[in-house]
Amino acid sequence: MSTFNIDDKIHCLSDVKVLFDYDCKIVLGSEAKARIAKCREYLDNRMKTQTEPIYGITTGFGSLCNVSVDDKDLSQLQTNLVMSHACGVGEEISEEIVKLMIAFKVKSLSYGYSGVRVETVQRLVDFFNNKIYPVVYSQGSLGASGDLAPLANMCLPLLGMGEVNFQGKKYGGEEINEMFGWEPLRLASKEGLALLNGTQFMLAHSIWCIYQSKRLSALADKIAALSLDAFDGRIEPFTPGVHEIRPHSGQIATAEMMNFYLDGSELIKQPKKHVQDPYSFRCVPQVHGASKDALSHIEGVFTTELNSATDNPTILPDEDLIVSAGNFHGQPLAINLDFLAIAMAELGSISERRTYQLISGKRGLPSFLVAHPGLNSGFMIPQYAAASVVSQNKQLCMPACVDTIDSSQGQEDHVSMGANAATKCMKVIQNVEKVLAIELMNAAQALEFRRPLKTSPILEDFVAEYREYVPFIEEDQVMYTHIQRSILFLRNQ
Repeated sequence: MSTFNIDDKIHCLSDVKVLFDYDCKIVLGSEAKARIAKCREYLDNRMKTQTEPIYGITTGFGSLCNVSVDDKDLSQLQTNLVMSHACGVGEEISEEIVKLMIAFKVKSLSYGYSGVRVETVQRLVDFFNNKIYPVVYSQGSLGASGDLAPLANMCLPLLGMGEVNFQGKKYGGEEINEMFGWEPLRLASKEGLALLNGTQFMLAHSIWCIYQSKRLSALADKIAALSLDAFDGRIEPFTPGVHEIRPHSGQIATAEMMNFYLDGSELIKQPKKHVQDPYSFRCVPQVHGASKDALSHIEGVFTTELNSATDNPTILPDEDLIVSAGNFHGQPLAINLDFLAIAMAELGSISERRTYQLISGKRGLPSFLVAHPGLNSGFMIPQYAAASVVSQNKQLCMPACVDTIDSSQGQEDHVSMGANAATKCMKVIQNVEKVLAIELMNAAQALEFRRPLKTSPILEDFVAEYREYVPFIEEDQVMYTHIQRSILFLRNQ
């Protein structure tokens, strides 16, 4: 069983990789509990002497910030907040994303700036550790004041409301609490606001997206190397000296990987009749490398967010301050999710162009990569499919972060639309996986027409493993099943 200790600082993406493990458990350590308890004690003591209104604690929310609430109604105020804000629409998000949302909400609350009780955070931990995943929907968040609607849906079951997915079935919130012998939480002052304010919907998608992007970026280099060799391409564009005089780190790293994958290839050593290759082959270091550099920057931003408290108001016990501010605003994530979508879409775009070159009947390869074109359409239409997906990605890359719509009667007059950026980015990345899978189908097919010559030992092993999923196509077959198997192969890498 793997564990994720809430007390541990997150230094890089690999520190949260454990959360993707099916049997991962969260450990709410003693340091986190002490920070949470200290902040709650400070808030309770402050409220005994506070005469002025405190936003969201003794007042209404949003544009109702000037409406004071009686002490006897403060718990109901927080419950009402969760119920009224649970307005998610659209399709359900995956349990994998909900799991990350819970973990990151616990992490954010654990820093001791949110004023929640230990038992409230522990209930979230209990949900995570028992694989109880609230039903959360993909639409409804403006990305400021955080992810209000999806987080409200996520937290309803803590109060005995809403729905959860558990062991493949749906249960009502009251039912799941009874099943585990839990009393539904009765929220204390500030707790509903702390649960709902925050960037955890955006952040969960962000971490999923950057994790998958790094995996696909590495695979894109390997597949590009195979395509280059199958296309009878040239090795000279990957000469180290070329990249040392334009020393972008991603460009240099990509050129190194292309040389690494092609080391020992019989094909790459052949004398070439052509002077240069098309950009989609020759400029792999520049294009793949730019995406690598983007991913490196974006990972840093996401890691900072993982180490942050993002609800409001912020409680600073050591400074004796309760500050209504804006750490819930999703702009840092929104901008970088849009950036990530663009960076990954370019990997798909150049991949589809390599596929197009492979089927074009050039350099001794048969048209559409079949022995008898005409009678057979061969790999004609997989390229169509890739082109369609690439075109959709271009449409999805319209930035979400540049949009904003007033809400809460103008009190919340600039929002990030980061949740839309997040769900959009996820679709782009899923699409890139499809495009790379189609390129790999074409590259492996083209390689067979170069026999008996071989590519490098590394790539020969790669193709041999691939052939356990997708066969060489001699005559026309139903192709969508092979595309699906190609996608599965990439997911298992």
